[in-house]
Amino acid sequence: MVPTAPYGSWPSPIDAALAAAHDGRADHVGFVGDALWWTESRPSEGGRFALMRRHADGSAREVLPEPWNVRTRVMEYGGRPWDGAERDDAAPLIVFVHFADQRLYAYEPDSGAAPRPLTPLSATGGGLRWVDPRIDLGRGEVWCVLEEFTGEAPTDVRRVVAAVPLDGSAAEDRGAVRELSDGRHRFVTGPRLSPDGTRAAWIGWDHPRMPWDGTELLLAEIGEDGDLRGARAVAGGPEESIAQADWSADGRLLFASDRDGWWNLYRAEPADGTAVALCPRAEEFAGPLWQVGRRWFQPLQSGLVAVVHGAGAGTLGILDPESGELVDAAGPWTQWAATLAAHGSRVVGVAASPRSGHELVELDTATGRARVVGCGHRDAVDPAYYPEPHLRTFTGPGGREVHAQVHPPHSPDRTAPAGELPPYVVWVHGGPTGANPLVLDLETAYFTSRGIGVVKVDYGGSTGYGRAYRNRLRGQWGVVDVEDCAAVARALADEGLADPRRLAIRGGSAGGWTTAASLATTDVYACGTISYPVLDLTGWPDVTHDFESRYLDTLVGPYAEVPDRYRDRSPAQHTDRVTAPFLLLQGLDDAICPPVQCERFLEKMTGRGVPHAYLAFAGEGHGFRRADTLIRALEAELSLYAQVFAIEREDVPRLELTR
Repeated sequence: MVPTAPYGSWPSPIDAALAAAHDGRADHVGFVGDALWWTESRPSEGGRFALMRRHADGSAREVLPEPWNVRTRVMEYGGRPWDGAERDDAAPLIVFVHFADQRLYAYEPDSGAAPRPLTPLSATGGGLRWVDPRIDLGRGEVWCVLEEFTGEAPTDVRRVVAAVPLDGSAAEDRGAVRELSDGRHRFVTGPRLSPDGTRAAWIGWDHPRMPWDGTELLLAEIGEDGDLRGARAVAGGPEESIAQADWSADGRLLFASDRDGWWNLYRAEPADGTAVALCPRAEEFAGPLWQVGRRWFQPLQSGLVAVVHGAGAGTLGILDPESGELVDAAGPWTQWAATLAAHGSRVVGVAASPRSGHELVELDTATGRARVVGCGHRDAVDPAYYPEPHLRTFTGPGGREVHAQVHPPHSPDRTAPAGELPPYVVWVHGGPTGANPLVLDLETAYFTSRGIGVVKVDYGGSTGYGRAYRNRLRGQWGVVDVEDCAAVARALADEGLADPRRLAIRGGSAGGWTTAASLATTDVYACGTISYPVLDLTGWPDVTHDFESRYLDTLVGPYAEVPDRYRDRSPAQHTDRVTAPFLLLQGLDDAICPPVQCERFLEKMTGRGVPHAYLAFAGEGHGFRRADTLIRALEAELSLYAQVFAIEREDVPRLELTR
């Protein structure tokens, strides 16, 4: 017989260290010749990103040792940081961005030589940054995006499509970098060159739009001198988001657009410029472009196209663009990341499921066989401790649908006493233009295996459910997100699945905003965990980075037109309404949500008698990457819930709450 114990007090083999170790994952896959390469996060090594290579015998080896860190800071969220090509002698050439100095480097791993810089150092307002490189051996260049800071303010910045010489001449001479685009757009993606090398396509957009609001797909001819000529917009606009563009093997331009309400795949017809939908569905074939160089689709040499698609979660499929037939890969994976690569009939991506972490999965389109080829999931504990999520659609205010994942408390070792209802924590994803992935997350299991339920809410404004669902948040940030999360929490309590007196809420970044706003405007929650948040709308545009500095124009409204709305919705302006205990977590190197907002918020909370704690982490930016930080934050969060929910726990350090 399984012993009984109160919810939240159950023992679990999933400790914070294990949850932090599981945080590392593969990303940015690519082929160099027939060899697979990718980046891999390392929380145990200060959060650096290693470059990995899979060899013919199936073994994977790190290419660059510490302290090399393959990661770019363009638009602060970064993007694709490397590219590779095979020389005539079959030796690989790698180009990558090193995080510490943000320079572009060239590396020939089989030569024994150290990486050599291709771009100069610069101290002006943050210097030069690079992202989404593409090696062009014929021209002896790397085509990429250049981000150049021109002053001290975060918005003193320009971005252009650029070409960097592979010979290293630009390492000492900034003038050796060729600027290719005309600067008509403030934001650009890296160019995609047609198979014959005569045309280039890229995406651009401007303030105040975000890339999921409206972008333009630009097309230009490449002259014999390598310059771009006759650049023109061939798709997109203020209310059409182009998320990705690339070329088919026969030289036809493909792109993902939400012109019909969902990000679907289109082909631009060269004769008249019309766009043909290749597989029209009420599904997403792309997502929000938070990072430059994301790949939701990948053309194959055969003419087929590998696509990540779905409503809510995304799966991998192979599309025949001529017939519109779409065949999904077989396997247990429920979520595929926006990174794909192809070589011959092989397609590789990063996939996960509720029972497995992120793995490198290869699909052979010739045979239909899918197999794990790297980062294979290994159960660090008995899978019986893993959460068992249920997909639910709840009813929000006005009868609107609210999508969520419910992760009930679950353990093979304990059950709760009869009649006891479990505590639940509402998890609010960041963005806010984002979504909760349907994957195994040991951070979730850390709570559910101890008897604390988790519900992850894809509130109105989330991605994966079409443009109309995404646009619900326009002008309504701090309203719709707060209401939808509260509606889900109340529904669980009303259904007898959760204890209404032991509900909590937590989130980071935009999720931190929703958490703080919920504590200030509702009485649903007994406590909350607020991580690297926005707390004061009136001051945030002046201290955040350029990419999101006009985000609030859409989420709230232009400040000049609705200044009262900014004040009325800001938790920092209404600290007198916050009465529930809270934990505030912040990275001291955060350029997106700087610590100053937390510090001012805490000043106003001082002496009000509300139990709270503030943990600030040196060396951490927006989103925690270091194992020691992840461990400390997770244990502190559990301690908060234990104290507020009156749960007996002696296996985590007690969080000291001040008033």
